[in-house]
Amino acid sequence: MSLSYRQPGVVLTDRHFTVPLDHADPDGETIELYAREVVASDKAGQELPWMLYLQGGPGFGANRFVGRQAWLGRALEEYRVLLLDQRGTGRSAPATRQTLPLRGGPAEQADHLARFRADSIVRDCEAIRPQVTGGAPWTVLGQSFGGFCTVTYLSLAPEGIDTAIITGGLPSLHAHADDVYRAAYPRVERKVTAHYARYPQDVERARRIADHLLGHDVVLPGGYRLTVEAFQSLGLMLGASDGSHRLHHLLEDAFVRTPAGLELSDAFQEQARALLSYAGHPLYALVHEAVYGQDARPTAWAAERVRAEFPQFDAAKALAGDAPVLFTGETIHPWMFDTDPALRPLRETAELLAARTDWRPLYDPARLAANEVPAAAVVYHDDMYVDTAHSLETADAIRGLRPWVTNEYEHDGLRAGAPHVLDRLLSLARDEA
Repeated sequence: MSLSYRQPGVVLTDRHFTVPLDHADPDGETIELYAREVVASDKAGQELPWMLYLQGGPGFGANRFVGRQAWLGRALEEYRVLLLDQRGTGRSAPATRQTLPLRGGPAEQADHLARFRADSIVRDCEAIRPQVTGGAPWTVLGQSFGGFCTVTYLSLAPEGIDTAIITGGLPSLHAHADDVYRAAYPRVERKVTAHYARYPQDVERARRIADHLLGHDVVLPGGYRLTVEAFQSLGLMLGASDGSHRLHHLLEDAFVRTPAGLELSDAFQEQARALLSYAGHPLYALVHEAVYGQDARPTAWAAERVRAEFPQFDAAKALAGDAPVLFTGETIHPWMFDTDPALRPLRETAELLAARTDWRPLYDPARLAANEVPAAAVVYHDDMYVDTAHSLETADAIRGLRPWVTNEYEHDGLRAGAPHVLDRLLSLARDEA
């Protein structure tokens, strides 16, 4: 039974769908998916085309908007919008340390999670589309990993898409995880260098915090162990439009003077815990590298292995000299499954996923080269999370896709630049620009 309710300017309806856990076995086990339908209050009784929104991640449920926030206001001018919690996220069969033991041990859990990649998400979308649109194709808006899913959608089931809109999410069609991270570390270093140029006082602040962590065992509220590597991973913020400023504010409140001397402040520790914990999105850590698996090569903790090729990210070496401590970016490492209480019970499961060698291709280059779906994508020139060169190569490989390359926004441009970003892309896809 669907439940409808209101927020300012919109009518919301909770939607629930049943889909196969394994689409290769349609008569086997099923899971329940959740999505939130949104329509403008003054259009609630109208027949409108549908827009499906695929969230970034992997591992995050769809945005929980209030009213017409961000890009949603522009979308509601002409669409009914379906905000889908992709499988394993939000209210759609969430995969966490609490739920995964229902599947069995680590081997069973890893086999289960292997079905939570873009190909399964696309088949979920195709399974629910007839129930939502009556069989009509819909416009798909994919942000970041949602864009990866959209390219998979164009590969597997382009007949289901009326228009494809991709924001910061054009993946390489061929790159192994090693290639992805080998391209990523120099981008991250450039972001850190730019941050220190903006806030030069943060060079010494970061060195002091890193030095403190190398000499102390710091356990944050809730049991998270704050190692120097975990501290460096706060650089994930630098890929957002306001991330450099938020990192600066975090660092300036790091220490307080106590009877025992300088200690990391409770305020700093609490903020760091909220930023570092994967309790709200453990699937992100579990399958992050698996989204790049497409052949018989294991991902094998690619970010950790490739980091060794960039010794400038070694905090101890930086502190031994006068180099700045470099933050890291969107990378997942084995030590995270030791430091984070939300991930510790899943360490063996993560190891099995990292060793897996039976990944299926996610993209069909031949089908993309023959694409007939109107498509547009924004490529953020200074994107820390998705490599610009990889994105532009893929843009060239998708027939008819119109790219918009800009350095006006960071990776979160769909939020920070809304509604301009969505409006521009819809115009590009319709060849109105």
